[in-house]
Amino acid sequence: MELYVQEKRMKKGGWLLVVLSVFLLLSSGLFFAYTKFPSFFKTRIYLDRNSDIGPCDPVTINFSRPLALNIFDLKVGIYPEKEIEYHFEDNNKKLVIVSKDSWILEEDYEISISGRNFFLYPLDEKIYFKTSSYPKLVGFYPAQGEKDVILDIEDPIRAYFDGEIDKFKVRFAISPYQEMASEIEKDTNVIKLLPKEELERGKKFNVSIYIRHKDEKEEDYRKANDISFETKPLAPPDWDKDFAVRLEQAKKFTEAKIREGKYIDINLKSQILSIFENGKIIDTFLVSSGKIGMETPQGSFQVHNKYPRAWSKKYGLYMPYWMAIVNSGDFGIHELPEWPGGYKEGKNHLGIPVSHGCVRLGIGSAERVYNFAEIGTPVIIHS
Repeated sequence: MELYVQEKRMKKGGWLLVVLSVFLLLSSGLFFAYTKFPSFFKTRIYLDRNSDIGPCDPVTINFSRPLALNIFDLKVGIYPEKEIEYHFEDNNKKLVIVSKDSWILEEDYEISISGRNFFLYPLDEKIYFKTSSYPKLVGFYPAQGEKDVILDIEDPIRAYFDGEIDKFKVRFAISPYQEMASEIEKDTNVIKLLPKEELERGKKFNVSIYIRHKDEKEEDYRKANDISFETKPLAPPDWDKDFAVRLEQAKKFTEAKIREGKYIDINLKSQILSIFENGKIIDTFLVSSGKIGMETPQGSFQVHNKYPRAWSKKYGLYMPYWMAIVNSGDFGIHELPEWPGGYKEGKNHLGIPVSHGCVRLGIGSAERVYNFAEIGTPVIIHS
């Protein structure tokens, strides 16, 4: 009997020895594998995206191996500190993190993760992501400090941004207050605005620009910029008798009637011819238009032909720098006329309507306008 018990104990002890040996062998083998082939056991982690994270967007971390959540506690930290919530998906291979009170935009975040994976291999990693940036204002019309501004549906206020603005809300506050209409130009990052009523002339206005992400709260608007400009004053009811002053008045008050390309503007009331290009006044000149009973026609015309020294058979005069504004050639723009003997009408008539319907310019001025205008250049005559 004693022999049997002894034999049983020896068998039991042998099994324990075998189990212990196997355990030691596996442990040493696992230790050897851990140290020699760590990449096989190590868990690789990566983000679905690491930039342009919105305030309420989830941050998703992917693991190359499942985590052993039931055995070892997982620790997730974030810096700068935020109160977060997270859960696992895809059999513990995907960690989804959200901020309880939204991420701060234009912030760099660091996530630290510690725990063990399915092979019980330790995990101690840091991973980084950046939240969305606010689009930057890179251009504005009117420009800062611009004067003599006139806004209309073809030339509204325009705000140019360097990035997509469809995820953001932009607010404009104009002072003095004006109700504004606004829209985003198609396929651009440009917002255009137009006051519903014409802005008061000769007044300074300030536009403050605020922006927030669509997922941010109303109180989260932040100021992007301030722009100020001045509207163009109204033309004076009476033009100055001093022609030099009158020319300066014309430069200041004459408004472009054509915004693209070149055109010639003739104001019969002020007896001023102005040349424009792309809505900007280039220069102003005194003229003499048609006298009472032979008035210069008003309306929209164009330069039909040009000749540097035209001869008028009707009046027996040379008309230097001739530009016909009607197809018949009955009316045109030219320098002060000359007799064949060389006598030239004096410039003292400039500023006074004395011609037979043409628009006369002084010496030098006529050549300047002649060289400026091509055939086809629009001419608008008004009073």
